[in-house]
Amino acid sequence: MASTDAQKAARAERALLAGAAPDVAEALTGWLGRLGHERRLSPKTREAYARDVATFLGLLARQIGHGPTLGDLGALEPRDVRAVIAARRAEGIEPRTQMRFLAAARSFARHLEREGRGKVGALTAVRGPRVPRTLPRPLAPGDARALADPATRAGDAREPWILARDAAVIALLYGSGLRISEALGMMRRDMPEPGRGDQIVVHGKGGKTRMVPVLRPVIEAVDAYARACPYELEPTAPLFRGARGGPLSPRIVQLAVERMRGALGLPDSATPHALRHSFATHLLGRGGDLRSIQELLGHASLSTTQIYAAVDTETLMAAWKAAHPRATAK
Repeated sequence: MASTDAQKAARAERALLAGAAPDVAEALTGWLGRLGHERRLSPKTREAYARDVATFLGLLARQIGHGPTLGDLGALEPRDVRAVIAARRAEGIEPRTQMRFLAAARSFARHLEREGRGKVGALTAVRGPRVPRTLPRPLAPGDARALADPATRAGDAREPWILARDAAVIALLYGSGLRISEALGMMRRDMPEPGRGDQIVVHGKGGKTRMVPVLRPVIEAVDAYARACPYELEPTAPLFRGARGGPLSPRIVQLAVERMRGALGLPDSATPHALRHSFATHLLGRGGDLRSIQELLGHASLSTTQIYAAVDTETLMAAWKAAHPRATAK
C-alpha cells in the first residue's frame, strides 16, 4: 500500500530530528509543530520543509565538522551560507529548488528569533539565486474543452464510473481554475446538486477558503460521476474516489490527462495544472480583470496573477489596435 503524504512527512520530520544536535532538535520540534498547527501547511509541504532544513544542517555539519548547535547557527557568517548554496549548486540543483531550500531554512531561523533562541542573521543577509521567470503554458480553448469532454473517452476500456470521475475532475480544474489538491480535497457536500446552486467553497493553501463559481456543465459532470460511483459518497467524505474506494490520488488524475493528451495529440505541457493556467488566461482574454482572477485563483498577491497578462499578448495587441486613435494611422 502506498504511503500517504502524512506518513512521508512524519518520516522526513523524524529523520530531521534524529540528525540534529539536542538544542536544535528541541527548537525544530517547536517549529514543525507550528508549521502543522498554526500555519496549517499540507503534509507534502511540511515534508519538503523538513527535508530542506535537514539538507541545510547536513551541509553545515560538513563545513564545521559536527552537527551545528544553536550557538553555531547564531555565529554563521554570510560566507558560510554562500558556501552552502555553492555546494547545492555543485550538486546540479536548479535555482527554483535552491530558493525553496533557503525559504525553509529562513522559516526555521524566524522561529528561533520569535522564540528568543537566537538570530541567524546570515540567512537574511545573503540573496538567493536568481530564478528565471517562466510563463504558464495554457491550452487552446478547444483543447481544454476536449480534455474535459466525456465524449472524447470513447473506446477507453476502463469502467464507466472511472471515466465519469476523470471527466468530472478535469472539468472542475478547467471550469473553476482549481489546484488539483483543491479539487481532490472536496467533500460531497461541497458540490451543489444540479439546479441548487452555482458556487463552491474551496479550501486552498494555508487553510484559506474562497468562493468560486461553478458552471452548470461542471455540476452535471460531477453529478453524473456521483450517480455512477459504486461507493457511498457521504457528505463529509472525499468526493472523488480511487478504484478501491479511498481518496483519489493526484497521480491518477495526472495519468488520466496523459492518456487523454496522447489520444488528442496534445503536447506534454497539457497537464492538470495547465488547465488552471488555461482557466485564468482564457478569462483574461475574454475581458476578465486581474483583481477578480486573483480572487478566483486564490492568489495571495496580485503580482502572482499578473503573469497571465504576459501570456495573453495577442488579446492585448488586439485591444490596442481597436482602442488607440493612431493604431490604424497610415
